[in-house]
Amino acid sequence: MTTSLSGTGDDFFLFTELSPASFVPEASTLILAEQWWVEIRWVCDPLCVPSRCTVDERVARVAWLNRSTILYAGNDKWSIDNRVVILSNTKTQYSIKIHNVDIYDEGPYTCSVQTDNHPKTSRVHLIVQVPPQIVNISSDITVNEGSSVTLMCLAFGRPEPTVTWRHLSGKGQTFVSEDEYLEITGITREQSGEYECSAVNDVAVPDVRKVKVTVNYPPYISNAKNTGASVGQKGILQCEASAVPVAEFQWFKEDTRLANGLEGVRIESKGRLSTLTFFNVSEKDYGNYTCVATNQLGNTNASIILYGPGAVHDGGNAASRVAAGLCLWATLLARLLLDF
Repeated sequence: MTTSLSGTGDDFFLFTELSPASFVPEASTLILAEQWWVEIRWVCDPLCVPSRCTVDERVARVAWLNRSTILYAGNDKWSIDNRVVILSNTKTQYSIKIHNVDIYDEGPYTCSVQTDNHPKTSRVHLIVQVPPQIVNISSDITVNEGSSVTLMCLAFGRPEPTVTWRHLSGKGQTFVSEDEYLEITGITREQSGEYECSAVNDVAVPDVRKVKVTVNYPPYISNAKNTGASVGQKGILQCEASAVPVAEFQWFKEDTRLANGLEGVRIESKGRLSTLTFFNVSEKDYGNYTCVATNQLGNTNASIILYGPGAVHDGGNAASRVAAGLCLWATLLARLLLDF
């Protein structure tokens, strides 16, 4: 018995040759992927002598069986499956073809030959491989920093595929886990981003899917510098805060909240940056300003000074920042109590 595989593109030709002159009772194994087609043929050995080949003339009946189910008996089709067809039934060859093979076609196929003397059979075992396919994966998720997260990626294939997780961060791909379930305990903001699940079994290209993990965290002000400006010139104070969701900004001078467009100032907030612009700086504009950044998880503030030429200031004075913050929050608390 010989087994071979050939073809180009999507047309694959897989067949088994069985010689009735030297019938081999042991099973051979054929391995192919889903959606291929297979032809299984029984042929007379072309090297046998004519007297040996004349045994074919005494063949009374031939049949192809899958397990115990008869597919074809001679030219008569017993199978109701339209994918199974007979290709040839001659004195030297008896072959069937199965289109679009799937996993349910896997199993033993037996060619049975009835002669004048005694029946002869030979068996071929068909193994169907299935490309990897991710059948269930977690949806995109949003969690608060410090939470525990479990991502799921279930895949099917034959052989069983290997599932791996990678974190696609701004620093590149980072291997995370080789398991269907990825567990992250106490997630941090650095662990946000896309997670890629890959299922591999070497039958076909890997199946790859992605899950986006968003991590919410309270604001923190990353950039707030004191700024100098001369009288009559433009002055700009900047406040940059990182937060998810994006922070909302408010500006205060001492205990007074500043409104956009009043007293010659403009407040612009876009993304993580807020600016306070003075179009025509006057002496009364100099002083301490507080930027407040707030989202649903918390708030933070920073003190920023607008100063004139020659003014002495300490941009790194932590005590003055704390004092300004305490004063501001006391004012805000008092307003809330009065409104209540």
